[in-house]
Amino acid sequence: MIIKISINDLKKGHFVVDIVEQHGTYNLTRAGHIKNDVVINNLKAKGVVSLLIDTTKTIDDALSVAIPDLYKQPGPVILEVSKAKKLFNEAKKLQQQVFLDVKQGRTINIGPVIEATKQTISAIFKNPDALICVINIRNKNEYLLEHSVSVSVLMTVFARFLKMDRKIIQQLAIGAFLHDVGKIKIPDQILNKPGKLTKEEYRLIQQHVNHAINIIKATPKISPLSLEVAALHHERLDGSGYPLKLKQADISNYGAMIAICDVFDALTADRCYRNSYSHIKAFSILRDLAFQGKLMPRLVDLFIKCLGVYPVGTLVELNSHHLAIVESRNQDDPINPKVRCFYNIEKQRYIMAKDLDLAKEADFILRGVKAKEFNLDMNRIIEFLLLEG
Repeated sequence: MIIKISINDLKKGHFVVDIVEQHGTYNLTRAGHIKNDVVINNLKAKGVVSLLIDTTKTIDDALSVAIPDLYKQPGPVILEVSKAKKLFNEAKKLQQQVFLDVKQGRTINIGPVIEATKQTISAIFKNPDALICVINIRNKNEYLLEHSVSVSVLMTVFARFLKMDRKIIQQLAIGAFLHDVGKIKIPDQILNKPGKLTKEEYRLIQQHVNHAINIIKATPKISPLSLEVAALHHERLDGSGYPLKLKQADISNYGAMIAICDVFDALTADRCYRNSYSHIKAFSILRDLAFQGKLMPRLVDLFIKCLGVYPVGTLVELNSHHLAIVESRNQDDPINPKVRCFYNIEKQRYIMAKDLDLAKEADFILRGVKAKEFNLDMNRIIEFLLLEG
């Protein structure tokens, strides 16, 4: 877990990621462990006030330092998934209620949405990988409900990665949670049409943003930033988006962020007209859209860095002819994450789960895969790994 601490709390053995506040202009050459008190005194002399440390990399000398419960290192991601899944499903039920209220002409009750996003933010600050894992393993059979919740989670994780203020993150999460609420006004036969849309049908689909803007504007106690995020999710930097065809100068960083989160989740979800893309393919499409001038290149690169080349919860095929699930990222070696190996492809059977740090093993990833390629069920995989501990 990456947390902010005062220079006065910095100890030998802490792993420093970056400087947050300082009175000077000192830059870290690279992240690393504090090896002795001389280094700490040198940082103080250079005017460093606070830093980011990665508590998962703390070595023995610093383990005795008290860390608030909020920042204690979480357990293995797979053991946190059940809690995160419950949170995700509760948010999905709330999303369903929001759509029902709008459909029946009632004003959205923003209170439960605020509370749900607060819980999500707290969970993400404790362990962002668990909720990302839930997004990656979910059964994508309720696209509209799951997409809105997932985009809110992705937006929260991305904003946290960019070190935004927590109050700002809350407003972004709410806006993302409500961004597609206008789709309840679109006829189901158009929204779920498996074939190609006609020009008129596509024009009607585009109207969902206008509907969302009007619905959110009528919601008491909604912030301008939450409205802004929802309003901009289909705008593109080259002016090819909708509904206002805004160009880069008129699109905020927040609007550029939700566009990336929205596209990414749509690409990695099963849709009525196509199957989901792998994360690697989705990242490639995001980069292509950035190259075309539609998405912000810098933010696309940061988003990919935020999730990792192989996001937590994705399945990978190893050179050893085994399947594994990505458990955590190696920040210094992004193409070689830490994984949990669980399935022998040649023998087509589950094996005793084994944790591997691919940065230290001879084994390596051949490709990202989907469970259904091997006639496996993702929920069954998770159940097996939970039983394995």
